[in-house]
Amino acid sequence: MTRCIVIKTQFEAIHKWEDCPIEQVYYLRYPHRHVFHIIMKWKVNHDNRDKEFIFMKQQVNLYIHETFNEKNLGNMSCEQISDALKKVFPAVCFISVFEDNENGVEVIYD
Repeated sequence: MTRCIVIKTQFEAIHKWEDCPIEQVYYLRYPHRHVFHIIMKWKVNHDNRDKEFIFMKQQVNLYIHETFNEKNLGNMSCEQISDALKKVFPAVCFISVFEDNENGVEVIYD
């Protein structure tokens, strides 16, 4: 059995996919706004939470506010947002980043 604590948060930002090769979604080449929805999970070792999810969410929100919130992220993808979060929160085992809570990426860190 694996137990995890889970946090959910979101932030607003602008990004683009400048080199998008898919003509049907050419507009992704230009700056556009999203509300990015984040889910992060950390493994815990017992049934009385050895990590506190309220504290973890506060830490994540502080980092997001300083780094991503209401900023132009340039060509940064959902995958790159996930990797940036992983660098700051190395114990995390799962991160999802969704654009407008519709489409996105899930990364499982082994």
